[in-house]
Order: sequence, then C-alpha cells, then structure tokens
Amino acid sequence: MSLSAKIKDLLLIVLIYFGFCQMNFAQNTDQNCFKTGADRPELYLPLLQNKTVAIVTNQTGLLKDRTFLVDFLVKNGIRIKTIFAPEHGFRGDADAGEHVKNGVDTKTGIPIISLYGDNKKPKPEQLKGINIVLFDIQDVGVRFYTYISTLTYVMEAGAENGVEVIVLDRPNPHDGYIDGPVLKDQWKSFVGMHNVPVVYGLTIGEYGKMVNGEKWLKNGVQAKYTLIPMLNYHKKQRYGVLDKPSPNLPNDKAINLYPSLCFFEGTQVSVGRGTGLPFQIYGSPWTKNLPYQFMPRPNFGAKDPFLNGKLCFGENLSDYPEDLHALNIDWLLKAYSNYKNPAQDFFLKNLFFDKLAGTDELRKQIVAGKSAVEIKDSWKKGLEDFRKIRTKYVMYED
Repeated sequence: MSLSAKIKDLLLIVLIYFGFCQMNFAQNTDQNCFKTGADRPELYLPLLQNKTVAIVTNQTGLLKDRTFLVDFLVKNGIRIKTIFAPEHGFRGDADAGEHVKNGVDTKTGIPIISLYGDNKKPKPEQLKGINIVLFDIQDVGVRFYTYISTLTYVMEAGAENGVEVIVLDRPNPHDGYIDGPVLKDQWKSFVGMHNVPVVYGLTIGEYGKMVNGEKWLKNGVQAKYTLIPMLNYHKKQRYGVLDKPSPNLPNDKAINLYPSLCFFEGTQVSVGRGTGLPFQIYGSPWTKNLPYQFMPRPNFGAKDPFLNGKLCFGENLSDYPEDLHALNIDWLLKAYSNYKNPAQDFFLKNLFFDKLAGTDELRKQIVAGKSAVEIKDSWKKGLEDFRKIRTKYVMYED
C-alpha cells in the first residue's frame, strides 16, 4: 500500500471516530465521547435479562438524558423486586442523619427499603430470591461521605447470600489525588469503614474493587463483583454531576469545598446548613473576629440546622477562585484560633471530629498549635502506604 493510501485510510478512521462522537452526542455522550456506566446499557442489560434484580440508587441514578435508571430498566423489561435507598432516601430529600422510612415508589410500584438508620446492611430475607444487586449512585469521593459505606455493606451482604453485585461507575469529583489522614482502626464507623485517607482518588467502582480485592469485607469474604466502567473517563478532568448528591451539596463549588469544610461538623462551627450556601460558608457565634455574618434557619434539607437562629461570624467561600485538588485546613485552623467561648470547647464532646478525621491526632495537633504544613507533613507516610494499595485498582488514566 502506498503512503498516500495509508494516509487516506488513517484520515477515514479519524473521520469515522469523530463522526461517531457527533452522531452519539444526542445518545448520552458529550464531546469527549464520555459515558457513565449507566449510559452503557449494551454492557449491563444482557447481564440483567431473566434475572430478579434489586437496585441501590437515588436521585443521582440518571442517564445523560435525565431518565431515571429505574424507569429505564422497567421500560426494558428488567424485573426489579426492590429499590434500596441510601442516606438521604431514594429521592435524595432527607436531611443528613435523618431516619428514612421504607415505602413504595409511586411511579413504578416497586417497594423501597432504606439502607440507613437501623438497617444499613441488606438482611438475608431482603435479598431472598434476588440474583443481582445493581448499584448506581453518584458519589463524592470522600471517606466520610456514606455512599461508599453503603456499597461496602451491600457487597458484604451479597457475598454472604450468594448475590452478585454490579456497579455502574460514575465520575469522582475529587479524583486524581489523595490527601488527609488515613483512618485508624479504633475510629472505624459508618463515616469511615476502611483504612483510607479522607480523599482517596478512586471512582466508586474502583473503590468497590479495592474493598473486594483487599478482603476488607467482614470475615474476609469476597463478593461476586462486576464493574460496568465509564467510557473515555479521565481522572484529572472535572465532570459536573447530573443532580446534587445530597441536599446540602447543591453545586460543584460546595462539592469542591466539602472535604475541607466537613471537619467543622465535629465542632461548634456551622458549615452553612440552613442557609442558601451550605458547605460554602462557615462560622459560629464565638468567632466574632471573622468578617462574614449569617444565621442558620430551617430549610429544605436542614429542618433543624446546627446553631439554628444564632448569628454566626465566619467566612464566605462561595466565590473562592481555586479548584481545590488538596485539603485546605487553613480555614479550620483560622476558626480554632478565633474561637472565644470559655464555656464550651471548640470540638464537640462526642468527639465526632475524630471519627471524621479517622484519628485523634488531627485534633491534638490543632490544640497544640501545629501549622498546616506540619500537620500535612504528618500525613505523608500514611498516604504513601495507601498509594501502593490504590495503584492496584486504578482503571482509568491517572
């Protein structure tokens, strides 16, 4: 074949590729030919045919055209016996920590079982007759965000009851980097089940592979685990979410600030629940030297917000220009140094702060007056050790 013929063939292949991208734009693809796992039904529908399925999902379980995955599956003849709903419920409108009741999806008539409160793990009787649990939730990529804990319990129940788990992968808005203290065993809880840093740099599908591969499920059991990967996903690129993952993460800015500001949930400082800027502001009545003022009031997603009705002084970060690819603990240290309340310690008495941090060392470092640089230096060894584990499960370009 002549060189000119080879060039023509190469040009034809390129045109076909770009033509394919353009043609499929209306079929749930963006300009980069990116697709979530949910938008690749050709990969998962054959696995669900003639099976009895339970699905773990919420308001974020959407296809690119904003069709709910549940509705799409019903339309395609998939038999869904049960919908399992995580924290915040199936429609995603419950407060953080609020008890979510079981019920029925009014559109499809499918029973809904809450996987929050007293029933975080599917019971054997709830999995009876089910062949596959399909998991599709937009995660945030932070250890204390509880959707990865729900996935862990679902995998554990699947392994114990002979039920396959299929995960439809979605972007991690904090992908491509790791940061924060690594959780230590004595602080394990539903807001931190595994020895990983605050930001672990894996998609939810990769995270499930890691939990399974490292035998982190109870008694070292392993689930029959299938991951439906995304198409043309890159870890360093930021993909906007189709719907807010929970009521108090209403936009990309709140999601970006969340890993840095969530530590305040273990202190006497509000992160703006009960305002129009949750996880974009912080403050308390006892940090009066800080410039921004706000007053939490009951609203959607915060029926009784922390510091309800009290004037708070803090900072407004809603216009913070940086797209964070690391934890910023300067705000935490600033709030602590400006906190003036002799009657009440900065940290909550229940030491929920230590559960969020995954260790008591961060709290002790703050009290001792350590700088941000000193604190972050102390994380390096744990992060290096975790990086070696993480590398085994990375599926996408890092």
